[in-house]
Amino acid sequence: MGNNNEKIVSSKEIRNKTLLAFAIFFLLIIGALFGWRWINNQPQDNGIPTPLRAVLNGNENLFSNYIYSPDNSSKAYSPADAVPRVRVNGDAGLGDDFDAAAWKLQVVRKPGDTLFLSLDEIKALPKTEVIFDFKCIEGWSQITHWSGVKFSDFVNKYQLTNQSTMNYVGLNTPDKKYYVGIDTRSILHPQTLLCYEMNGKPLPMNQGYPLRLIIPVKYGIKHLKRIGTIFFSNTKPKDYWYERGYDYYSGL
Repeated sequence: MGNNNEKIVSSKEIRNKTLLAFAIFFLLIIGALFGWRWINNQPQDNGIPTPLRAVLNGNENLFSNYIYSPDNSSKAYSPADAVPRVRVNGDAGLGDDFDAAAWKLQVVRKPGDTLFLSLDEIKALPKTEVIFDFKCIEGWSQITHWSGVKFSDFVNKYQLTNQSTMNYVGLNTPDKKYYVGIDTRSILHPQTLLCYEMNGKPLPMNQGYPLRLIIPVKYGIKHLKRIGTIFFSNTKPKDYWYERGYDYYSGL
């Protein structure tokens, strides 16, 4: 016995619904093409059209003001989990003309007042290890093992408390060819290091010898290698990848 609730659909209804579906599909395609063309015709803001930059800025505001918490740490791993060969995520700012013997970290406390520190002076502070999943914007990640000085300990040791009330910290390589700007709350995170060791050994040259930044709450583009200068600012410092269309915040 047949089901009285069954509805018989005619071939005409099927054809009409199919035509309607195709019409909607093509309208959406046309709308997307016109939308993309309109976006690309808008003025540029640091490497991308202003509507896309507005979206990135909105994401930054959401993550930095409502999601970020110093209590949220990257998952910690054991030394046995760390890879023995660590990938290099870029070499900007790592020129061959670097004189390691002459290197000193420059910390600009205020215009005309710069602190110069040797690696031994930095290593005299308490040593901290961080083993975490390093994430690169290129789409790969690795569990890596780093050691150095907590940035927060560094701030306290060298009486930079007033400077650390500013909104941002800027870092440059000695040759000024790579530079990042980081929100101060993230750089004061307890996992952020001024790092001088990788896998228990001094940093290799291609990983930023003698000193680099390790900041697990950010993507790899913020982990500046071979720090030359650190300074503090209430306005966003220049940022290498931001100028090339990426997100300034670059948080995880």
